[in-house]
Amino acid sequence: MLVSWFRDGKSRLLQGPDSGLGQNLVLAQVDSADEGTYICQTMDGVLGGTVTLKLGFPPARPVVSCQAVDYENFSCTWSPGQVSGLPTRYLTSYRKKTMPGAESQRVSPSTGPWPCPQDPLGASRCVVHGAEFWSEYRINVTEVNPLGTSTCLLDVRLQSILRPDPPQGLRVESVPGYPRRLRASWTYPDSWRRQPHFLLKFRLQYRPAQHPAWSMVEPIGLEEVITDAVAGLPHAVRVSARDFLDAGTWSAWSPEAWGTPSTGPLQKEIPIWGLLHMQQQEAVAQEDGPTPPRPSLQSDPRPLDHRDPLEQVAVLASLGIFFFLGLAAGALALGLWLRRGRKDEPQKPEFLASMIPVDKLSGK
Repeated sequence: MLVSWFRDGKSRLLQGPDSGLGQNLVLAQVDSADEGTYICQTMDGVLGGTVTLKLGFPPARPVVSCQAVDYENFSCTWSPGQVSGLPTRYLTSYRKKTMPGAESQRVSPSTGPWPCPQDPLGASRCVVHGAEFWSEYRINVTEVNPLGTSTCLLDVRLQSILRPDPPQGLRVESVPGYPRRLRASWTYPDSWRRQPHFLLKFRLQYRPAQHPAWSMVEPIGLEEVITDAVAGLPHAVRVSARDFLDAGTWSAWSPEAWGTPSTGPLQKEIPIWGLLHMQQQEAVAQEDGPTPPRPSLQSDPRPLDHRDPLEQVAVLASLGIFFFLGLAAGALALGLWLRRGRKDEPQKPEFLASMIPVDKLSGK
C-alpha cells in the first residue's frame, strides 16, 4: 500500500506515491534540523501512524570517580564519556574483590555483586554503605541508550579514596592581655564518627587581613593558640582534616573565620628569678607595713607555646641556673673529700733526718 509522509502535521509532502518505496521513509544525510515527528497517511487521507526521529550517538565509556568521607561508606559519581543526545540510563553495581587464586571465593554470595543504590534515584551518584575499610571493591557503571551499552569497571580501596569533610564550628577568639595571640577551636565534621581507632589530625592556616600569604601549623587536638599574630589586625583562619594515619588525602578547607587580637593592657611572662626576687621583696615589705599592689604571680593556665621567644629565654635561663648550682655543689663536695683524705694519711719523717746519724746529733 502506498502512503504519503508529512512532517509535524505540515501539508508539505515529503515522499509521494510514485516513489515506489511503499511504507518506508528514507532520509539521506540528515542532521539535527531533521529531528521531529513524521506522519504517515494513506492515499485517501487516513492516518497510518507516526514516527519520531531523534539523532544521537551510541554510549561511550562513562567517566567514574569514587570518594569516601568516613571509614565505612563511600560514593561514586559518573559523567558520560560523550553526550549521546539520546535517552540514557545507568546500571550500577559493586562487588568485593578477592585475593588472586581464591577461586572458591569468587562465587561466594559474600563477595557480591550487589546493586549500588543511586541516591537520589536517577542521579549520577550511587552510595555503598557498610564497606570494609581494608577491602578492595570493583564498581560497575554501565551506560544504556537505544543504540547500545558501554561499561566502566573501577577498583577502589577505602584507605586510598578517603577524604573527610572539612572540620566544623571554627571559632577564632582573642586572648585578653596578649596582643599577638589568637585562640582557634573547631569540631569534627558530622559525617565522621569519632572512634578510638579512626581519629583525625588537622592543619591550620592563618593570615592577617590584606596579606596574601598563609602561615600554617599542625595543631594537636581541637584547638590552637596562634602566638605570632599581627597586633591590631583582623586575621583569617581556616582548618582542614585528614585521617591520623595519613590514609587518603586532606579535606577541603573549612570556611574562613575571622578574629582580631586583644587590644587590652599588655601582660608579660615573668622569669623564674623574677618571681623569686618579687617574693623576697614581698617578705621584706611585710615587716615594714602593708604590701602595695603587685602583679599577679599566678601562672597562665594555658600551656606554654615554646615558639614564643620570651618563653624560650625564660626556660634557657632556668636551666642555666640549675646547671650552675649543681656544678658548684659538685665542686665543693669534691674539695671536702680530697682534704679529708690528706688528714687521714700517716705523717712521713723528714728526708734529711733519716740521713744524719744519731751520735752526730748528740755531739759525740
